[in-house]
Amino acid sequence: MNPRQATLQARRFAALGDPTRLQVFALIARSPLSVAEVAERLPVSRPAVSQHLKVLAEAGLVQRDSIGTRHLYRPDTDGMATMREFIDSLWDVGLARFKARAEALARMKVAAQPKEKP
Repeated sequence: MNPRQATLQARRFAALGDPTRLQVFALIARSPLSVAEVAERLPVSRPAVSQHLKVLAEAGLVQRDSIGTRHLYRPDTDGMATMREFIDSLWDVGLARFKARAEALARMKVAAQPKEKP
């Protein structure tokens, strides 16, 4: 991961690190919603919801679709995909280490067993 990618990923994780912002994101992940619809579901004002959505959009996690005069927010699939790829890469490393450790323990167990006499 180059420094630019690391900065972008850090912004995405930081954006989701705020509890209210995470709730906003979770709501629009279920279905596209307007600022007013999000505000109706949370104890947050419309201006506050707008600010949270702005932070999420700047982090590449949210996109706005305009339908007439209505603006609906939804997850940015590209931003989410890069986060998932990053998390999956960590998971792959963790699983590989777990496998190597389990195999090493199995070899140690076999080596520690008394050898049978013919």
